[in-house]
Amino acid sequence: MNGEISSMRLWWNKIWPPLVAVLFLLGIWQLCTSLFEIEKWILPSPINIAREAISGSAGLWQHTLATVRLTGVGFTIGTSVGLLIAIVLHRIPFLKSALYPLLILSQNVPTIALAPLLMIWFGFGLLPKVIVITLVCFFPVAIAMMGGLRQTDPIMLSYMRMIGASNRQIFLKLELPHALPSLFSGIKIAATYSVMGAVIAEWIGSDKGIGYYMMLQKSSYRTDRMFIAIAIIVVLSLTMFAMIALLEKWFARWNQRQ
Repeated sequence: MNGEISSMRLWWNKIWPPLVAVLFLLGIWQLCTSLFEIEKWILPSPINIAREAISGSAGLWQHTLATVRLTGVGFTIGTSVGLLIAIVLHRIPFLKSALYPLLILSQNVPTIALAPLLMIWFGFGLLPKVIVITLVCFFPVAIAMMGGLRQTDPIMLSYMRMIGASNRQIFLKLELPHALPSLFSGIKIAATYSVMGAVIAEWIGSDKGIGYYMMLQKSSYRTDRMFIAIAIIVVLSLTMFAMIALLEKWFARWNQRQ
Protein backbone atom coordinates (compact mmCIF):
# COMPACT_ATOMS: atom_id res chain seq x y z
CA MET A 1 0.00 0.00 0.00
CA ASN A 2 2.81 2.41 0.93
CA GLY A 3 4.57 1.52 -2.30
CA GLU A 4 1.49 2.42 -4.34
CA ILE A 5 1.10 5.74 -2.52
CA SER A 6 4.77 6.51 -3.07
CA SER A 7 4.44 5.66 -6.76
CA MET A 8 1.39 7.91 -7.09
CA ARG A 9 3.23 10.78 -5.41
CA LEU A 10 6.20 10.31 -7.72
CA TRP A 11 3.90 10.30 -10.75
CA TRP A 12 2.11 13.43 -9.52
CA ASN A 13 5.40 15.25 -8.86
CA LYS A 14 6.39 14.56 -12.47
CA ILE A 15 3.08 15.51 -14.04
CA TRP A 16 2.01 18.67 -12.22
CA PRO A 17 4.75 21.10 -13.39
CA PRO A 18 4.05 20.67 -17.14
CA LEU A 19 0.29 20.54 -16.43
CA VAL A 20 0.43 23.88 -14.62
CA ALA A 21 2.54 25.37 -17.43
CA VAL A 22 0.02 24.25 -20.08
CA LEU A 23 -2.93 25.64 -18.09
CA PHE A 24 -1.06 28.92 -17.58
CA LEU A 25 -0.37 29.28 -21.32
CA LEU A 26 -4.00 28.48 -22.16
CA GLY A 27 -5.12 31.13 -19.68
CA ILE A 28 -2.81 33.74 -21.26
CA TRP A 29 -4.07 32.72 -24.71
CA GLN A 30 -7.72 33.10 -23.64
CA LEU A 31 -7.01 36.45 -21.98
CA CYS A 32 -5.21 37.87 -25.02
CA THR A 33 -7.94 36.87 -27.47
CA SER A 34 -10.54 38.52 -25.24
CA LEU A 35 -8.62 41.73 -24.44
CA PHE A 36 -7.42 42.43 -27.97
CA GLU A 37 -10.62 41.17 -29.63
CA ILE A 38 -8.73 39.01 -32.11
CA GLU A 39 -10.85 37.68 -34.96
CA LYS A 40 -11.71 33.99 -34.65
CA TRP A 41 -10.44 33.19 -38.14
CA ILE A 42 -7.02 34.59 -37.18
CA LEU A 43 -6.62 33.16 -33.66
CA PRO A 44 -9.59 31.50 -31.94
CA SER A 45 -9.67 31.27 -28.17
CA PRO A 46 -9.20 27.92 -26.38
CA ILE A 47 -12.88 27.99 -25.35
CA ASN A 48 -13.99 28.41 -28.97
CA ILE A 49 -11.71 25.57 -30.03
CA ALA A 50 -13.09 23.31 -27.29
CA ARG A 51 -16.68 24.11 -28.30
CA GLU A 52 -15.98 23.31 -31.94
CA ALA A 53 -14.27 20.05 -30.95
CA ILE A 54 -17.33 18.96 -28.98
CA SER A 55 -19.83 19.93 -31.68
CA GLY A 56 -17.90 18.18 -34.46
CA SER A 57 -16.69 15.18 -32.50
CA ALA A 58 -18.50 12.59 -34.68
CA GLY A 59 -16.69 13.55 -37.89
CA LEU A 60 -13.41 14.05 -36.04
CA TRP A 61 -13.58 10.55 -34.59
CA GLN A 62 -13.81 9.01 -38.06
CA HIS A 63 -10.83 10.98 -39.34
CA THR A 64 -8.82 10.20 -36.19
CA LEU A 65 -9.55 6.50 -36.48
CA ALA A 66 -8.37 6.50 -40.11
CA THR A 67 -5.10 8.18 -39.09
CA VAL A 68 -4.61 5.74 -36.19
CA ARG A 69 -5.01 2.76 -38.50
CA LEU A 70 -2.60 4.18 -41.07
CA THR A 71 -0.09 5.07 -38.35
CA GLY A 72 -0.26 1.59 -36.83
CA VAL A 73 0.38 -0.15 -40.15
CA GLY A 74 3.18 2.19 -41.20
CA PHE A 75 4.86 2.21 -37.79
CA THR A 76 4.86 -1.59 -37.58
CA ILE A 77 6.34 -2.00 -41.05
CA GLY A 78 8.83 0.84 -40.61
CA THR A 79 10.07 -0.48 -37.27
CA SER A 80 10.41 -4.00 -38.68
CA VAL A 81 12.35 -2.72 -41.71
CA GLY A 82 14.66 -0.65 -39.51
CA LEU A 83 15.32 -3.59 -37.19
CA LEU A 84 16.02 -5.93 -40.12
CA ILE A 85 18.39 -3.45 -41.77
CA ALA A 86 20.30 -2.96 -38.51
CA ILE A 87 20.74 -6.70 -37.96
CA VAL A 88 21.84 -7.36 -41.55
CA LEU A 89 24.35 -4.49 -41.58
CA HIS A 90 25.68 -5.54 -38.19
CA ARG A 91 26.22 -9.10 -39.32
CA ILE A 92 27.75 -8.16 -42.72
CA PRO A 93 30.35 -5.38 -42.25
CA PHE A 94 30.91 -5.02 -46.01
CA LEU A 95 27.26 -4.16 -46.55
CA LYS A 96 27.41 -1.68 -43.70
CA SER A 97 30.35 0.13 -45.32
CA ALA A 98 28.52 0.25 -48.65
CA LEU A 99 24.98 1.08 -47.51
CA TYR A 100 25.38 3.17 -44.35
CA PRO A 101 26.06 6.41 -46.30
CA LEU A 102 22.94 5.71 -48.38
CA LEU A 103 20.90 5.47 -45.18
CA ILE A 104 22.12 8.92 -44.20
CA LEU A 105 21.34 10.30 -47.66
CA SER A 106 17.82 8.85 -47.54
CA GLN A 107 17.02 11.21 -44.67
CA ASN A 108 18.18 14.30 -46.57
CA VAL A 109 15.30 14.01 -49.04
CA PRO A 110 12.27 15.89 -47.62
CA THR A 111 9.33 13.56 -47.17
CA ILE A 112 6.92 16.23 -48.36
CA ALA A 113 8.86 16.35 -51.66
CA LEU A 114 9.05 12.59 -52.08
CA ALA A 115 5.39 11.87 -51.30
CA PRO A 116 3.99 13.24 -54.62
CA LEU A 117 6.37 10.98 -56.55
CA LEU A 118 5.15 7.97 -54.58
CA MET A 119 1.57 8.89 -55.43
CA ILE A 120 2.48 9.05 -59.13
CA TRP A 121 4.31 5.71 -59.03
CA PHE A 122 1.94 3.73 -56.81
CA GLY A 123 -1.40 5.56 -57.07
CA PHE A 124 -3.55 6.90 -54.24
CA GLY A 125 -4.09 3.68 -52.32
CA LEU A 126 -2.59 2.47 -49.06
CA LEU A 127 0.88 1.52 -50.40
CA PRO A 128 2.37 5.01 -51.00
CA LYS A 129 1.13 6.21 -47.59
CA VAL A 130 2.74 3.23 -45.87
CA ILE A 131 5.98 3.86 -47.75
CA VAL A 132 6.02 7.48 -46.53
CA ILE A 133 5.62 6.39 -42.90
CA THR A 134 8.19 3.62 -43.33
CA LEU A 135 10.73 6.14 -44.67
CA VAL A 136 10.42 8.33 -41.59
CA CYS A 137 10.32 5.42 -39.11
CA PHE A 138 13.01 2.98 -40.19
CA PHE A 139 16.00 5.33 -39.86
CA PRO A 140 15.91 6.09 -36.10
CA VAL A 141 15.26 2.41 -35.36
CA ALA A 142 18.11 1.22 -37.59
CA ILE A 143 20.62 3.76 -36.28
CA ALA A 144 19.69 3.17 -32.63
CA MET A 145 19.83 -0.60 -33.02
CA MET A 146 23.23 -0.53 -34.73
CA GLY A 147 24.55 1.77 -32.01
CA GLY A 148 23.25 -0.59 -29.32
CA LEU A 149 24.80 -3.62 -30.98
CA ARG A 150 28.17 -1.84 -31.09
CA GLN A 151 28.01 -1.30 -27.32
CA THR A 152 28.14 -5.02 -26.54
CA ASP A 153 30.57 -5.81 -23.72
CA PRO A 154 33.78 -6.94 -25.52
CA ILE A 155 34.89 -9.09 -22.57
CA MET A 156 31.62 -11.03 -22.54
CA LEU A 157 31.75 -11.28 -26.32
CA SER A 158 35.24 -12.80 -26.20
CA TYR A 159 34.16 -15.17 -23.42
CA MET A 160 31.16 -16.47 -25.36
CA ARG A 161 33.28 -17.03 -28.44
CA MET A 162 35.87 -18.82 -26.31
CA ILE A 163 33.31 -21.28 -24.93
CA GLY A 164 32.08 -22.06 -28.44
CA ALA A 165 28.81 -20.11 -28.60
CA SER A 166 27.33 -19.84 -32.09
CA ASN A 167 26.66 -16.49 -33.77
CA ARG A 168 22.94 -17.00 -33.16
CA GLN A 169 23.51 -17.63 -29.45
CA ILE A 170 25.79 -14.61 -29.16
CA PHE A 171 23.18 -12.40 -30.81
CA LEU A 172 20.21 -13.64 -28.78
CA LYS A 173 21.92 -14.00 -25.40
CA LEU A 174 24.36 -11.10 -25.43
CA GLU A 175 24.10 -8.55 -28.24
CA LEU A 176 20.31 -8.17 -28.38
CA PRO A 177 19.82 -7.69 -24.59
CA HIS A 178 22.61 -5.08 -24.57
CA ALA A 179 21.00 -3.27 -27.51
CA LEU A 180 17.46 -3.12 -26.05
CA PRO A 181 17.79 0.29 -24.33
CA SER A 182 19.14 1.89 -27.51
CA LEU A 183 16.55 0.08 -29.63
CA PHE A 184 13.66 1.38 -27.55
CA SER A 185 15.05 4.91 -27.75
CA GLY A 186 14.92 4.65 -31.53
CA ILE A 187 11.44 3.12 -31.49
CA LYS A 188 10.12 5.96 -29.31
CA ILE A 189 11.43 8.49 -31.81
CA ALA A 190 9.92 6.50 -34.67
CA ALA A 191 6.58 6.32 -32.83
CA THR A 192 6.29 10.10 -32.74
CA TYR A 193 7.50 10.43 -36.34
CA SER A 194 4.95 7.89 -37.55
CA VAL A 195 1.98 10.13 -36.70
CA MET A 196 3.47 13.06 -38.59
CA GLY A 197 4.31 10.75 -41.50
CA ALA A 198 0.70 9.59 -41.65
CA VAL A 199 -0.56 13.19 -41.67
CA ILE A 200 1.84 14.14 -44.48
CA ALA A 201 0.71 11.11 -46.50
CA GLU A 202 -2.91 12.16 -46.01
CA TRP A 203 -2.09 15.71 -47.14
CA ILE A 204 -0.85 14.44 -50.49
CA GLY A 205 -3.70 12.14 -51.40
CA SER A 206 -6.50 10.77 -49.23
CA ASP A 207 -10.22 11.11 -48.63
CA LYS A 208 -10.06 10.63 -44.87
CA GLY A 209 -7.76 11.15 -41.91
CA ILE A 210 -6.52 14.11 -39.88
CA GLY A 211 -4.26 15.27 -42.73
CA TYR A 212 -7.21 15.34 -45.13
CA TYR A 213 -9.30 17.10 -42.47
CA MET A 214 -6.61 19.80 -42.09
CA MET A 215 -6.51 20.43 -45.83
CA LEU A 216 -10.27 20.92 -45.92
CA GLN A 217 -10.24 23.36 -43.00
CA LYS A 218 -7.33 25.33 -44.44
CA SER A 219 -9.31 25.94 -47.63
CA SER A 220 -12.27 27.29 -45.64
CA TYR A 221 -10.13 29.35 -43.17
CA ARG A 222 -11.44 27.38 -40.19
CA THR A 223 -8.52 28.13 -37.88
CA ASP A 224 -10.34 26.67 -34.88
CA ARG A 225 -10.60 23.29 -36.59
CA MET A 226 -6.93 23.47 -37.59
CA PHE A 227 -6.03 23.83 -33.91
CA ILE A 228 -8.25 20.85 -33.12
CA ALA A 229 -6.36 18.76 -35.68
CA ILE A 230 -3.02 19.88 -34.20
CA ALA A 231 -4.21 18.90 -30.71
CA ILE A 232 -5.24 15.45 -31.98
CA ILE A 233 -1.82 14.96 -33.61
CA VAL A 234 -0.09 15.89 -30.34
CA VAL A 235 -2.29 13.50 -28.33
CA LEU A 236 -1.68 10.65 -30.79
CA SER A 237 2.09 11.23 -30.71
CA LEU A 238 2.15 11.30 -26.90
CA THR A 239 0.02 8.15 -26.76
CA MET A 240 2.36 6.30 -29.11
CA PHE A 241 5.36 7.44 -27.07
CA ALA A 242 3.73 6.36 -23.79
CA MET A 243 2.83 2.92 -25.17
CA ILE A 244 6.42 2.28 -26.25
CA ALA A 245 7.70 3.54 -22.89
CA LEU A 246 5.45 1.07 -21.06
CA LEU A 247 6.61 -1.72 -23.36
CA GLU A 248 10.21 -0.74 -22.63
CA LYS A 249 9.60 -1.01 -18.88
CA TRP A 250 8.18 -4.51 -19.33
CA PHE A 251 11.14 -5.64 -21.42
CA ALA A 252 13.61 -4.05 -18.99
CA ARG A 253 11.99 -5.96 -16.11
CA TRP A 254 12.07 -9.17 -18.13
CA ASN A 255 15.70 -8.57 -19.04
CA GLN A 256 16.58 -7.99 -15.37
CA ARG A 257 14.98 -11.32 -14.39
CA GLN A 258 16.97 -13.05 -17.14
